Amino acid sequence: MAGQTPFTNLDPATAADAMRRGSDLRKLDQAMERMLLVCTYANLPDFPVYGCHLRPSLADPGGVDRISHLPRALLHDIVSRLSVKDAARTAVLSSRWRRIWLATPLVLNDAHFLPKGNCWPMTPANSPAITAAVSRILEAHLGPIDRVRLVCTNMNSYRPQLARWLQLLAAKGVKDLALVNRPWPRDLPLPATVFAITTLTRLYLGVWKLPDTTVLRGASFPHLRELGLCCVQMEHGDVDSLVARSPVLEILNILGCLKGLRLRLVSQSLRCVQISGSVVENIAVVKAPCLERLILYASCTPCGLCTRVKIGDAPKLHAFGYLQPGQVLEIRDTVIMPGIKMSTGTMLTSVKVLSLNVCFGIRNDVKMMPTFLTCFPNAERLHIMSKKCDQPTGHLTLKFWQESGPIENVASRINTMSIREFRGEPGEVGFLEYIFQSARALSTAVVVMANPSFAPFSTDEVYSKVKKCCKNMASDSCNKLVLGSNGPAGGEIWRFKDGADFSFHDPFSVAEVRCPLS
Repeated sequence: MAGQTPFTNLDPATAADAMRRGSDLRKLDQAMERMLLVCTYANLPDFPVYGCHLRPSLADPGGVDRISHLPRALLHDIVSRLSVKDAARTAVLSSRWRRIWLATPLVLNDAHFLPKGNCWPMTPANSPAITAAVSRILEAHLGPIDRVRLVCTNMNSYRPQLARWLQLLAAKGVKDLALVNRPWPRDLPLPATVFAITTLTRLYLGVWKLPDTTVLRGASFPHLRELGLCCVQMEHGDVDSLVARSPVLEILNILGCLKGLRLRLVSQSLRCVQISGSVVENIAVVKAPCLERLILYASCTPCGLCTRVKIGDAPKLHAFGYLQPGQVLEIRDTVIMPGIKMSTGTMLTSVKVLSLNVCFGIRNDVKMMPTFLTCFPNAERLHIMSKKCDQPTGHLTLKFWQESGPIENVASRINTMSIREFRGEPGEVGFLEYIFQSARALSTAVVVMANPSFAPFSTDEVYSKVKKCCKNMASDSCNKLVLGSNGPAGGEIWRFKDGADFSFHDPFSVAEVRCPLS
């Protein structure tokens, strides 16, 4: 190990345990870094700031400082938009600028203290310097605190500093907080002080263990509108408890919950719930009158069990995905089974955007699709994620869809359809043929091919298969697009900011066009 860079992410206890099991410590350390970068950090909220270049040219030739004579409120606004390092530098301009800096709502991102040119991956040497800088600024700043992002510190090594930070953040009324432990041990207890910061409007936590139920029951987030839990260890009921104590919460995001997640959603304010890369046992939307989006992406099924998704009272649910035919879907009090007789009690009429995650090589999954589609009679946009099948049980082709009978929303309502990770397999081709031959209202169809490195056919072969599917189109005015991909197997990771962007009504839509289909 002599001469090698110290571990970035492994604490001594984790390293010793991994060594006893014969693991390659260097690879384990690097794998954790990638996991954090690709997943947790990628899903933290954006932290926009602007660079600052203080030049003599800002003053006129006569030496008159015109900027300093701007109204105080405008100067506060200017300083608040700078990185904390640049904002602090304005204090050297004059005594007035120093007062402006000290009284301006603080915007602090500890990544701004990384040495120039050494952003990622971080090294342990960064932590002492960054930790000291954060402590100095939080102690010295006299004004309120607006946004804080602390993601560069191994919190286990600096528990006293962390406790003081949270005390100061609570006292100075922080509104927007992202707090990530870098990143071992994964079960580091989150200080209870976090749950006493009543001024928070947005909170993201990464790589922590939530405290016990007694602490959570004492939590109070009267202004919290967005909550993100990334790679956080928690017990059943913890999330329900936090939601219950957040009366204006609109967005709930959960990433990397490896213990079987059980949610019982009761909220008068929730508009968007996103669960990504997690082991999900049961999700029950009991009463959520404002819920518009329910997104389950790359969710795993507990070993030996089926994920159960129950939709009770959600009258505004507009976008729903990525529902898997292998999951148990319950609408109100009825479990949806193949061939079930449909009624108003077994349909979700509010859903206009539907996404399914389908393994076309599993016959039972495909046989469930017509029933699932019928449960959403008013769906206008249909998005399919084609899941690679390691142990196929047989492909169902166009004949199966024809014999299943007409599906009303496919025939008359679906105007936009996309299929991602298309590999040109028989089951995918059969479904695509059925859609093209049945969907009379279809105006846009997008096929996103899988990365050819992970597909059984070449790009040209897949393109040819798609063209053959277009021969008997039910719609005369359908724009057809074929998109390429060089991304990872299974598609790109889901990003919470895309799913919660209410400025666009379809969070599952495909954007970049590679090649128009003529």
